[in-house]
Amino acid sequence: MSKIKVKSNKSAAKRYRITKNGKVVYNKKGMRHIMTKKSAKTKRKLGKPGILKSCEVKRIKVLIPYNA
Repeated sequence: MSKIKVKSNKSAAKRYRITKNGKVVYNKKGMRHIMTKKSAKTKRKLGKPGILKSCEVKRIKVLIPYNA
């Protein structure tokens, strides 16, 4: 008898990835349009991935069980 598989939350799976060290990485908002107003420094910082805070990591790992 096989165990029941847990479904991943698809919206969370598209937004977050888990690194091999267990950190949760996401893409920052604000890089879609209206780029002319933003400084080069802001655009450069928004282009780099963000690391989720440790207090939020447990919640995301529950939503993406097979990546955790």
